[in-house]
Amino acid sequence: MKHHHKLTVALCLIWAASILYGEMFAFWVPSLFTCSWPHHHLLKNDGVENDVKFTKVAVVTDPQLMDKTSFRLSSKTLALEVAQFYTDVNMRRSFFQSVLPFKPDVVLFLGDYFDGGPFLTEEEWYESLSRFRHVFGLNSQGQVGDIPTFYIPGNHDTGYSRVASHKLDVINRYEKEFGIRNRRFMIGSTEFISIDAQAVDGNPQKGLASDVWKFVQNVSSDAKSHPRVLLTHIPLYRPDQTPCGRHRASSVINQRLWRHFQDQEVMYQNYITTESSKKLLELIKPTLVLSGHDHDQCTLTHKSEAGSVTEHTLGTISWQQGNLYPSFMLLSVPNSIRQNSSDVDDMLHTQLCFLPRQLFIYIWYLSLFVLTLLALLLWPNHGISFLNNAAECVSNVMKLSFLSGVTKEKNEDENCEYEMVWDAEGSMHLVKKVLQAPVKRQSDKSLVERGNAVMRSAARKNASEEIQVVTDSNVGVGVSDPLMRSASKSRTKLVIQRVIRTIMMSIVIATFNVPIYMMLLFKDWIEK
Repeated sequence: MKHHHKLTVALCLIWAASILYGEMFAFWVPSLFTCSWPHHHLLKNDGVENDVKFTKVAVVTDPQLMDKTSFRLSSKTLALEVAQFYTDVNMRRSFFQSVLPFKPDVVLFLGDYFDGGPFLTEEEWYESLSRFRHVFGLNSQGQVGDIPTFYIPGNHDTGYSRVASHKLDVINRYEKEFGIRNRRFMIGSTEFISIDAQAVDGNPQKGLASDVWKFVQNVSSDAKSHPRVLLTHIPLYRPDQTPCGRHRASSVINQRLWRHFQDQEVMYQNYITTESSKKLLELIKPTLVLSGHDHDQCTLTHKSEAGSVTEHTLGTISWQQGNLYPSFMLLSVPNSIRQNSSDVDDMLHTQLCFLPRQLFIYIWYLSLFVLTLLALLLWPNHGISFLNNAAECVSNVMKLSFLSGVTKEKNEDENCEYEMVWDAEGSMHLVKKVLQAPVKRQSDKSLVERGNAVMRSAARKNASEEIQVVTDSNVGVGVSDPLMRSASKSRTKLVIQRVIRTIMMSIVIATFNVPIYMMLLFKDWIEK
């Protein structure tokens, strides 16, 4: 097999391995190697922990399906449709190949399902809803198969209080498909309290804000007989430059709050205000707070009258929402509270899990493409072998030593030169070039001396050398131009041959690997 054929086979295998990992194996890593349910890691010092059963909850946030508001493009442009397709495929792979293999008992979504939810027409909104159900495998009841699924609203679903208060139809269509915005439900032995965080800091005289606080007051009036988890899309207040822990990938975002100058409704905010955050913690008394909105991971502890409360802000599941390290969370909730448990708050356990870094996978594809072209263009015809190169070097040294050490006996050898010639395949050869010997005329043998002096042999020799030098210089002028033209043609021919060879090899590599890529791509897109 020729060396460039071996190179083609090697590149085919490298591309196939890269595609299989980037499009499939990378999504298996969380469930196989890097992540597991947190209750599996509990210490079992007294053996009592083995008797506790847990409900397994998977938590996902901020998919923000791309639409016309994402890049301000028309909904039917090719660029937007391509971006939507690849983003949806990536999230579908993340959910089906990274999240569902953990076999959760419950799935929680923490808001921001569509990028431009409040600003979409009815037709566009329901089209996005259809995509959302396809990406996450939801049935008409909004569940993942037979897995109970719960939703809370985000600012990209119903808008901040300024938008929501003027678009009640947006609220109605959201609640019709995703359920009421403020609700409480039990998972295992823990009560989950979900609120419409976008309305918390709205004008208290308006209906949306008052509805939230009435709901919170009702929760507070009930005796706390179970641990509580507060679900809020917008995180609770944190002071500027508050550290977010080791899982934070980007810089910390500080509080920004914009209100409309007329009705004081919220137009934008990064966190719930200080007053509202304290009030929520005091009234609900949660054991744990889960939030989204920030698109990046953050873990911190709040101080309240009821004690310290940990808040986990989850990163987005989408790789196109500004986080190079998308993630999801596994939450273990006990089904019952032990009679001898000294601290029921310690029975809720969380584990942050990271998804494949899709941007890095695409960068690797691009780098491999460039390396493939360079290898095909510049790879030597004889291949790369250290033994062959070493043997060739030794052979050349021996030839040079032999040529320099041998005494030449004939005048023809003294008049020879070696010329470097390249063949069609780019290999170099040394060719012996014989120069024309000087023409000896009869008059040279018997030069007439002046007077009675006879010309010595040395004089004849010098004269002969002068004639030879003149002859050699004249010959060189005539021969060099054709040789240079021949070498230039050889190099041009070599470049053309290498370009053609590169194109043919690239076609072979693409023919082998493109079907693999397309098969994996559409395998994950079709219904399951």
